[in-house]
Amino acid sequence: MDAENQITKEEISMTGFSIVAYSGDARTYLMQAMDKASEGKITEAKELVRKAEESINLAHNEQTKLLSKEAGGNDLDVTFIMVHGQDTLMTTMLLKDQMKTIINLYERVNKLEGKNIE
Repeated sequence: MDAENQITKEEISMTGFSIVAYSGDARTYLMQAMDKASEGKITEAKELVRKAEESINLAHNEQTKLLSKEAGGNDLDVTFIMVHGQDTLMTTMLLKDQMKTIINLYERVNKLEGKNIE
């Protein structure tokens, strides 16, 4: 492989930083969604989950760029920030799935209790 196609540790780390940032944004939206759901503001909670999904997709796109380069024959050096990014993305994706369930449960409980759902 020639030098111009080589991926530097710095580029890999910067991708890791991007994944952490996008995943962190998503996590923030998801925690806000739980707060809104607990207040009976289900529509707002679902909108926050949608925003979180957008951030997760951006993180996933960053990840896919590196996966494509590796699949194309580039050797990638693993950096700690990249590992942290992967971990943050995976746990945020799990949180998103759990949050959808939590929001649905809040919605059901509010309906059963005859509370107004926004």
